[in-house]
Amino acid sequence: MKQTVATLQKKKRDGEKIAMITAYDYTMARLCNEAGVDMILVGDSLGMVMLGYEDTVSVTMEDMIHHSRAVARGSASALVVTDMPFMSYRTGREEALRNAGRLLAEGRAQAVKLEGGAELADLVRDMVCCGIPVVGHLGLTPQSVNTLGGYRVQAREEASALRLLEDARALEAAGVFALVLECVPSPLAALVTQSVSCITIGIGAGPHCDGQVLVGQDLLAMYSNLCPRFVRHFAEAGTVIRDGVAKYCACVRDGSFPGTEHSFAMDAEVLLRLRQRLGLGEPRP
Repeated sequence: MKQTVATLQKKKRDGEKIAMITAYDYTMARLCNEAGVDMILVGDSLGMVMLGYEDTVSVTMEDMIHHSRAVARGSASALVVTDMPFMSYRTGREEALRNAGRLLAEGRAQAVKLEGGAELADLVRDMVCCGIPVVGHLGLTPQSVNTLGGYRVQAREEASALRLLEDARALEAAGVFALVLECVPSPLAALVTQSVSCITIGIGAGPHCDGQVLVGQDLLAMYSNLCPRFVRHFAEAGTVIRDGVAKYCACVRDGSFPGTEHSFAMDAEVLLRLRQRLGLGEPRP
């Protein structure tokens, strides 16, 4: 069944947990779709995971459209949400609406995600009025990492926790159908989930959200030197891939691959005539 905003909202009402994965290409999207994931996030974290950048700030609209389109082609049933990249929605209403529309029209996303709180409420309302489903993002917002003082847990103090709750309510009132809560204390995420009717998706926000999201490469342990506290490795795909590639290299170098079973034959008389044309004579027995 194709997941929609309506089917996902019903999951929240029915108390069903929602599984979301961040993916960036057709292959991973197909695998996630076949595994039964509810939502796929095309995150601007592709800058670090796929393009080797140090952060998300360098990711462009063209990057997001390119990867979103690939993911959409591989997602038959999961709802595809695509991040709006850095400064694509902070420089004026018209440009923000145009960029959001491009992600749906060109990137084939079914929703967009924005980082920020109450200050984005009017923009969210405009997007929703234009028929663009919106997901909010509170807590640790990677596009603002330079002003947050690094990648660390947010809203631990009373004032900042109250501000996050107010932001969540403002975004809900503006029309977001879901909120990503990243790196916030678990009890606070539980309060937000109880306080809003929209879906909450946690990443480093504890078990009380309506759903969870992890980067596919993280949950599959594809980076041996990276495992944030909030990540659990559900498979050792990185080890499997490295071992497989190492075995391939060894077999190429020792001549055991490709073998006869991996090769294609040719008519002997055709081969003989070709050799004669080249002055090579008959092959040695």
